[in-house]
Amino acid sequence: MRKLPFKLGIHPINWVGEDVKEHGADTGFEQIVDEIQALGLTGTEMGCKYPTEPAILKAELGKRGIALVSQWKSVLFSDPAYHREELAAYRLHAQFLSEMGSKVISTCEVGGSLHFDPRRSPNEKEVLRFDEAQWQALAEGLNAAGAIAREYGLKLTYHHHGGTAVERPEEIDRLMELTDPALVSLLFDTGHAYYGGDDPLDLLRRHYDRIAYIHLKDIRQEVLDQARADGADFVTCIRRGVFTVPGDGCLDFAPIFGELIARGYDGWAMLEGEQDPAEHPAYVYAKNALAYLDSLIPQESR
Repeated sequence: MRKLPFKLGIHPINWVGEDVKEHGADTGFEQIVDEIQALGLTGTEMGCKYPTEPAILKAELGKRGIALVSQWKSVLFSDPAYHREELAAYRLHAQFLSEMGSKVISTCEVGGSLHFDPRRSPNEKEVLRFDEAQWQALAEGLNAAGAIAREYGLKLTYHHHGGTAVERPEEIDRLMELTDPALVSLLFDTGHAYYGGDDPLDLLRRHYDRIAYIHLKDIRQEVLDQARADGADFVTCIRRGVFTVPGDGCLDFAPIFGELIARGYDGWAMLEGEQDPAEHPAYVYAKNALAYLDSLIPQESR
């Protein structure tokens, strides 16, 4: 079996879509966690099909030897008017994850997003980029949320994300510049980095000291190219199959794995595909991805 300095898990988004609700809509919680166990993986994120009662979720995951590593938390900090209610919600989120034994909170700003900002209307077509006041408000909110996370023994890990106002290289750099390293860490996502126009390896090297959590996701270049030519939005790109698991797309994970191993990264990394499981069965694709990643580990590390 693989010998890595970091822990490898898998996200339930491989089985059930979060942004595209029809993907895997009929798949149940038991199938997901049974297949995670069968893959030999011991970490998962919270999914929309998972029970929300901590005692039940702990029991179901525990008997399969699986830890709840994190859960996505949308925030709206770029508008100061939302800070109070957003921070109150963040505290409840941190309480739940702390009770589940998690150590990181996947956190993403939705202000300006075409799909995730509740203030946007259906007829809009573009992500709204931040002005200086919005950047400052976002940083203030994230620092405050990071302090809450720290109270509960957690780290806020910021998820740069396609279809949001923090997806491009310069936007990720700006966020890292404005936020307190002691309070705001980075969730490094290979697929979203490439989707946003970054080189994943370069992003890893630029901000390695801030990285506390990782998503390993691949990209189908031909799907991305056609989507860009058509002016397709983020969710349309997912429906078309822009994302897949490592080894099935255009990204070269060998130097990424080499960098992580050389630097001794010891946090969690999650396999992600985020595609239609009816066309790309989650278990089969995950098994193939694990074989691919295993081939990248230097012989002396095995």
